[in-house]
Amino acid sequence: MSRKEVTSFVALVSLFAAGAALADKTHMEKGTIVSVDAKAHTVTLKGMDGKTSTAPVEGAAMKSLGNLKAGDMVTVTCRDNDKGEHQALTAIEVSKGTKY
Repeated sequence: MSRKEVTSFVALVSLFAAGAALADKTHMEKGTIVSVDAKAHTVTLKGMDGKTSTAPVEGAAMKSLGNLKAGDMVTVTCRDNDKGEHQALTAIEVSKGTKY
């Protein structure tokens, strides 16, 4: 995907994220950053249940990618599909001084 295509995709996703329909299909989770791939726009997160998963990052969460590092404890907002499956992280907040 070219940089222009990625930029267009991010803009489109941001427009959808502003819509009420997506607001009903999000939830927050706490976990620990395992790794960050800024080039691929993905984050690998270990959840409170001990399971590790990798998810794409979109929208406002893209701004956080450069500041994240392994071991950071975070609260993320996940966008889900109609089946409740995680599709992307739309917000990432680093928790200071908190251990999960």
